[in-house]
Amino acid sequence: MLRVDATGPLREELRPAMANADDRRPGLTLTSRSLLRDGRPWLPVSGELHYTRVPRERWTERLRLMRSGGVSVVSTYVPWLHHEPVRGQARFDGRFDVGGFVDAVRAEGLELVLRIGPWVHGEMRNGGLPDWVQHAPVRHRTDDPAYLDLVREWFARIADALDGRCTPENVLAIQLDNELYDQPGHLATLKRLAREAGMSAPLWTATAWGGAQLPDPEVLPLWGGYGDGFWVDPGDAWDPTFRAHFFFSDTWDDPGIGADVRGADERGADERGADEASTSGRAELSPWFPAATCELGGGMATAYHRRPRPGARDIAAVAHAKLGSGSAWQGYYMYTGGTNPGPGLEETQATGYPNDMTRLSYDFHAPIGESGRAAPSHAALRLQHAFLEAFGERLAPAPSHLPDVRLTGVEDAETLRWAVRADDGSGFLFIGWHQPHVPLPTYRGARFRVDTPRGVVELPSAPVDIPPGTLARWPLGLEVGGVTVDWATASALTVLPASTADGAPTLVLIEDAGIPVELAHDGLTHRLAPAATPLRIQEPHGAALDVLVLASADADLVWVVDAAAGGRRLLVCADEVTWDAEGRVAVRASGSEPDLREYAGGTWRHLGWEDPAATAARRSAADGTPAATPERDAHPGGAASVRIRLVRAETMPSGDYGSRDGRQAAPHDAVLDAHAAVYRLDVPEKFDDDAVLRVQWAGDVAQLRVDGVTATDRFWDGSDLVANLRDLGAAPATRVELRVLPLRTDSRVHLPADAAARLAAADGALCEVSAAWIDQRTLWTEKTPHRGTPARVDDDRKTRER
Repeated sequence: MLRVDATGPLREELRPAMANADDRRPGLTLTSRSLLRDGRPWLPVSGELHYTRVPRERWTERLRLMRSGGVSVVSTYVPWLHHEPVRGQARFDGRFDVGGFVDAVRAEGLELVLRIGPWVHGEMRNGGLPDWVQHAPVRHRTDDPAYLDLVREWFARIADALDGRCTPENVLAIQLDNELYDQPGHLATLKRLAREAGMSAPLWTATAWGGAQLPDPEVLPLWGGYGDGFWVDPGDAWDPTFRAHFFFSDTWDDPGIGADVRGADERGADERGADEASTSGRAELSPWFPAATCELGGGMATAYHRRPRPGARDIAAVAHAKLGSGSAWQGYYMYTGGTNPGPGLEETQATGYPNDMTRLSYDFHAPIGESGRAAPSHAALRLQHAFLEAFGERLAPAPSHLPDVRLTGVEDAETLRWAVRADDGSGFLFIGWHQPHVPLPTYRGARFRVDTPRGVVELPSAPVDIPPGTLARWPLGLEVGGVTVDWATASALTVLPASTADGAPTLVLIEDAGIPVELAHDGLTHRLAPAATPLRIQEPHGAALDVLVLASADADLVWVVDAAAGGRRLLVCADEVTWDAEGRVAVRASGSEPDLREYAGGTWRHLGWEDPAATAARRSAADGTPAATPERDAHPGGAASVRIRLVRAETMPSGDYGSRDGRQAAPHDAVLDAHAAVYRLDVPEKFDDDAVLRVQWAGDVAQLRVDGVTATDRFWDGSDLVANLRDLGAAPATRVELRVLPLRTDSRVHLPADAAARLAAADGALCEVSAAWIDQRTLWTEKTPHRGTPARVDDDRKTRER
């Protein structure tokens, strides 16, 4: 039997001056255990969106899709390089309007983190510093007075653009610099300069990984974790620093993030002067602050030399491990991809970095891609975030308890990975039995013993096998509506409020594939199956609880409207679902009316929909733009194939485009102009604002050009190229071309396993475009929130064993 001692005490509660005495916001409190809102523990979920990389007219729809994924806080860099490439010519209009972005975020009921730098990175040239700053005769990122004069100038420009918006009431946090390891005094200076410029927030943060020395307790340390990354060499195996994030652990530092850039920094550390110190040690948690994250990999960028492509479960597994390890803030980088606002802004070997990145695309394989469409990781993460929205108040201050038998190292594929996060016997048992690249076997015969202050809990009733891919969060001693569930072997999702009809709240669980569902209450164990109707637990004193179990097969279709948006709601829909700040649901569906079911009042119901033309007219009136009537040449399903015409066949390139420190350099445009295959894509003359072009292709580099100008690009990693036609600048009569450079079979770039196998099977080189199509959707908005008609219920889903 697997055992954990969960009798340990809570961490000592300290209250730093931050957010309590300084820069206060009414109702917000920070302790060494968690954040609190109105006296109740709060576990935020933050997601990164860079406003300068997303068209301004897309901000609101991206924000709503973030919220429907469970994000409650939006974080963004404020990149000096994008705003002021030429000194004195700063731009804060259009997509550069940071004040307008703050307004858009707050209008959607979301919190905001501004990462003001000045050095930010984000795979930007000079770490986001303009060339004129990078080339200035100053000691960058230090308290050199000449550098501080430049920073004052920039902070004043940001404050002026924000025009009084950067206050504790409006902005949750300000991050200072990024990945600064040996200048704690400089971070404190940046905080002072930001305040002098008129910017403040309850929380001031700094990245802590890489053994960073921070001015404790002047900044809240934030941690990260990526399950894969481009910043290792092309010939290296899956790095131990990536593998470690698939384990429950009490170690929060990650020496791997940005290690290649940090190495170059340390070689030039003599520039930085008095504060210089070694960063080889691991940073520890501050006694003043809880464990919090800002860069859990929501995906991964693609460098030329190494092209990781994390899957949805890979991304969810890292986040799951951090939750079970005690995270009090789940922060993702990136959550929403985008496109650089111009060429030449990216990190390259020519600008002193070890990596060549795509010139324009910053898709990042994020939960919301560059095109604005949700990826499978959106579904995998939103289940966790719905869980946090419902149970974060209990989870946030609860300590993590690691089992007696710990793993022997990152290569251990035999010891089950699990932990308990609980306080006084109430909490959750986490199982994380997934990792990429090195498959895990089925773990046989798992049964758990949890020692709690209330006594010993053993579960399940008989040993069970844990299939690979399991990410479970099982309730322990969970009280809901006056009823205590001793334990259950299905993952907690949410709690629906009691309806007026029966007065009982509903605990919603999701079946973990391949594991029998059991629930223990008051000494009795119930065997459950996914069902359309719930199990009712009735206490003698009158309290009641319904327990609804959803099938694991339906997990990716589940959406939970957050309680802040007019009341918590459980929806099941295969299409993309969003809602506004008042909770009114909208669905973007291909073809006919969407099939969306809502569970309410003990039954499943279909929603009624407003006519799409009426929705378009109402939205037009709200934003002052002409109402558009979707016109499309599409077959049922909303997809129309695109004719592909070969304009010029490819020729074999040399494959040698230079290198730096053993990492291959990306080819220049001249190489593509000379050797790439050129395809004309005959997109329809009429398409709607949501139209997305999808291209199945294979090769080395692809450039999508509109009227001869590159609009986006990719390094091939086995995935499709997906781009929004309007965002590309396509319009009637424009010429859309795809250029694909062959990838030689003797190339040494690192590819995902399936892409590498495809390349190896090619004859000398790989250069293909196999299909292209336009995918368009209609926006449907519910007629009246919280109402619908009963849905059909299949009899075989009613079965429940007790």
